[in-house]
Amino acid sequence: MAEEHVWDPLRRKEVALTPEERVRQWFISVLGDECGVPAYEMMSEATLSYGGKAWRADIVVYRRDMSPAMVVECKRPDVELTREVLEQALRYNLVLDVNWIVITNGKKTLVFVREVNNFIPVDRLPDYAEVCR
Repeated sequence: MAEEHVWDPLRRKEVALTPEERVRQWFISVLGDECGVPAYEMMSEATLSYGGKAWRADIVVYRRDMSPAMVVECKRPDVELTREVLEQALRYNLVLDVNWIVITNGKKTLVFVREVNNFIPVDRLPDYAEVCR
C-alpha cells in the first residue's frame, strides 16, 4: 500500500502523513484560522541546535520582526501530554526564548504563557497580536 502524503504549506512540499504530521497540519490551520497567524510567520520542523545536538521544533511562530514568539510541540493522538512533553518544548525554549509554549496531541491542547521566569497555564490560545507582544 502506498504511503499517504499531505502538502505542508509551511515547508512547501509533500510530506508523509504520519499521525503526528496530521496533528501538526491541523494545528497549523488552527493557528492561521483561529489565531490569525500569517503562514509566512510560521515554520514547521524548525531546526534548532542545543547541547551539541540538533532538534526540530514542530511549529515556531515568529513576530513581524522574525524573532520567535511561540513554540508548538505536536504529538500523535495516542501520546499523553505529560511533563516530559512540556519539558521537550521547554528545551526548545532555551534556544528560542519565546513567550508562548503550546503542546498538543490533536485531542488535547495545553497553552502556557511566560510570566517573569515561569510558564503558567492559560485556558485559551492567544491571537497573533497577543503573541507578538
